[in-house]
Formats: sequence, C-alpha cells, structure tokens
Amino acid sequence: MLGAIYIGLSGLTAYSKGLQTISNNVANMNTPGFKATSVSFSDVFSYGEGGGSLTLTGNGQAAGSGVRFEGSDLDFRQGDLRQSANDLDLAIEGSGFLVLLADGKTYYARTGSFVIDKDGFVADRTTGHKLAMLDSSGRAVALNIEGRRSNVPKATTTVRFSDNLSSTAQQASVANIAVHNASGQKQVWQVKLESRGADAPGEWTVTVTDQNGAAVGQSTLKFNGSVVDPATSRITMTNGAPGADQFSVVLDFSQGVTSFSSGTVSTLRAASVDGHGLGELTAVTVEADGQVKLAYSNQQTELAGRVALAELSDPQQLEQIGNGLFEAKGGAEVMLGGSGDPGTGRLVSRQLEGSNVDLAQQFGDLILIQRGFQASSQVVSVSNDMIQQLFGMRGQG
Repeated sequence: MLGAIYIGLSGLTAYSKGLQTISNNVANMNTPGFKATSVSFSDVFSYGEGGGSLTLTGNGQAAGSGVRFEGSDLDFRQGDLRQSANDLDLAIEGSGFLVLLADGKTYYARTGSFVIDKDGFVADRTTGHKLAMLDSSGRAVALNIEGRRSNVPKATTTVRFSDNLSSTAQQASVANIAVHNASGQKQVWQVKLESRGADAPGEWTVTVTDQNGAAVGQSTLKFNGSVVDPATSRITMTNGAPGADQFSVVLDFSQGVTSFSSGTVSTLRAASVDGHGLGELTAVTVEADGQVKLAYSNQQTELAGRVALAELSDPQQLEQIGNGLFEAKGGAEVMLGGSGDPGTGRLVSRQLEGSNVDLAQQFGDLILIQRGFQASSQVVSVSNDMIQQLFGMRGQG
C-alpha cells in the first residue's frame, strides 16, 4: 500500500509539471514568436523483488511504479503573421530562424522588432542583440550601417533628352534641370532651343542658363530631317571658372529625340539626369530577398548586406530561453543561407509572427491533466485510508 501511495504521488508530481507547461503556453498566447511546448508522460516500471532498477534486464517480474513527466518538445509550426508599422519588424514565412549575435554567442529567433542602435547596429529592440548578415564567405556577422548614414555627392555628367522637338516651332525650352558639382552644390539649369529658320533648316541654337539667368554655354543642335545629326547629338556644357567647382555636363540628344511637325508645341524633356547632392539616411528596409536597403534624402539607395537565416537539421536541438530567443544545444547542425534559398523560408518585413499556441488544444490537455491529478490524489487518499485501517486493526489486537 505504501507503493500505491508513491505511485499516486508520482502522478501528482507529473501532472503538476504538465499543468505548469500548459499554464506557460496559455500565458504566452500573445507573445510574438513564442512556440508552444507539448506535454507528454511515460510509464515507470521496476524489475525484481522490490528493486528500484529501471533497466530491461533481470529475471524479476515487472511491476508498475507510476508515471513521470517525459519532458517536452517545442512545436515549431508557424504562427500567424501580423502586420506592423515598423520597417524593421521581421518574420519568416516558412522554415528558418533569424540569427542574432551578442557577447560572442549566437542566438536564433523566428521574429523580431529591430531598431538602429547608437552604434549603428541593427539590434533587437528588447534584448539589444545584433541582427546578423552574411559576409562574402557566407558567415554570420553583425550588420552595421554607422559608416553609411550619409550618401556622398556625385557630380552630374549627363542629361539625356527624349521626345519631340517640333520642326515648325520657333523655340522650345526645358526648365528645372537640377545638376550637381562634385561637392554636391546644386544648380538649376534651363535649356532653351531657338530655330535658325529658313537660312539653316533643321538647325537650333542651344543656350543653357542657370537659376540666376547667367549663361552657362551655347552650341548648335542639327537635325537631318527628323533625326538628330550624330555630329551634334552630344553637346558638352562646362560651368564655372577653372578649379575645384568647375564641372562639365553632356546634353545627350542621341536617343529618343525626334523633330516632327507638331505646330508650336514641343514635348522635348529631360528623361534622366545623373549625379546627386549629399544625402542623409531616411529609411532602412529589408527586401524580399533579404537585402537590407538604405534610402537617402537625395533619392539614392544602397544595399548594406543580406540578412542571414539559419536552418537546423533537427529544430528540437534548440532550447527556448526567453524573449523569443532560442539557443542551440551542443552538437546541433546549423546551416546558414538567405531568404528564399532552397530549403529556407522567405523573409518578410513590417510583420511579426504571433504565438502558435492553440487554445483549444491547451484546454483539452488541461481537462485531461486535471482528471489525472484528481485520480492520482484519490489513489493517495484511498491508500492512506487503508493504512489507517491496518493501524486500527493492530490497536484492536
């Protein structure tokens, strides 16, 4: 009967641990990236006459010794993806884990809300752990943008024109052409074209002025019929006095420019202008292929690197340590890749993965554990009553 009490107590202990696991699952039903833990039990048998060995050898008869909490496996099924407003809120659609680095250790997460910290690292908002990217050797290194908070100026070298300059118009102009010198100083040019009339059919005088009306330069553009004469299709204008601030810009009419009759209306325009001024970092976003894109106030963009994603041959080798993080146990095989690589999920931004806790499943398990606990407590109670009866019989004797 004492054995029955111990068996009942093993049930109380096991079901208490099961209740603790379910309570933790339910409490984290709204925790981003949380993975539910399953509950399982195993039977315990002793072999031999009164022995406590749990081995499968021996000639004694097996006797049930109760139940134990077997431990728990993490449920790595994907949770719901929820929209957010932060460009650096990241989640994974499919398999894989984000890689985070801190103090020489590597951690893994299914989702995370990241910010740019004071040192320029892309860091987890809660823990401060640094988001990893893939270097040229495929290794995980911390992503840092400190040296890229500004985009250096680039001098304008070419203005490309397109569309039609009416052959029957007397003049046309293209205004508000922004050009920059090597130091990033901006000028706004106006290109004015005046027909030379019947004395020089198809020829136009091209005059460029700046925002102050000062002349930049003058040249000739010629058409053979409706096609630009190759000899005049590229006109070079040099602005400024000789020195550091002087720069030359090519006005390129060689592609897409025609001269058909359209009355006095011309549609000639500046199709593209290269070069730009100094730009300050305005946004950091992550593309579908995992590339981190930096956007600047001068409308330029740069790629800072590709976010590293980890795949494990056995995800159960991960241990949940809090704050949505996992740590690999010894011997875990980790493979690094990028978003959309074979066998790896797709990285999505402005989304967070919710908890994958299934409340219906948890409440169902809760009822079973409650019944098991009640039954085990009843075994202990009945066994105790029987022992009390034995003590009573001894007293009567």
